[in-house]
Amino acid sequence: MDIEHFFTAGYAGSKAYRQLDVPQANATGFGSAADDYMDRGIDLNEQLVRNKPATFFMRVTGNSMINACIHDGDIVIVDRSIKPQSGKVIIAIVDGEMLIRRFEKTMNRIRLVPETSNLSPLEISEYSDFAVWGVVTYVIKAV
Repeated sequence: MDIEHFFTAGYAGSKAYRQLDVPQANATGFGSAADDYMDRGIDLNEQLVRNKPATFFMRVTGNSMINACIHDGDIVIVDRSIKPQSGKVIIAIVDGEMLIRRFEKTMNRIRLVPETSNLSPLEISEYSDFAVWGVVTYVIKAV
């Protein structure tokens, strides 16, 4: 008796199966002509996530990025493995508060710029408790 096989879980998961592996049942006895052109469905994780261990989904609250088409209730996909570059939208932690802003870095200063006229840019000094949590790669709109 194989001990390792005996103590494994009964359910092995469904990741090994693709849509094309699922058998078709047809009561008439004839296959569908469309089966020849059947393609697998769209996997959003496969399309939108580049680095699974470093990628997170976050729901946006507030309207600080409305001019960048990121609204309250939208979901942003954040990759923590991407290095922030000037002009990219980032998730930042400033003095213990998590913010979504556009990152702006010049030779001697860092600013976090909101995409609304209601807020002013936030200057990051060397005394600020500041960290870039991740870079926003995609936005999923709430309807």
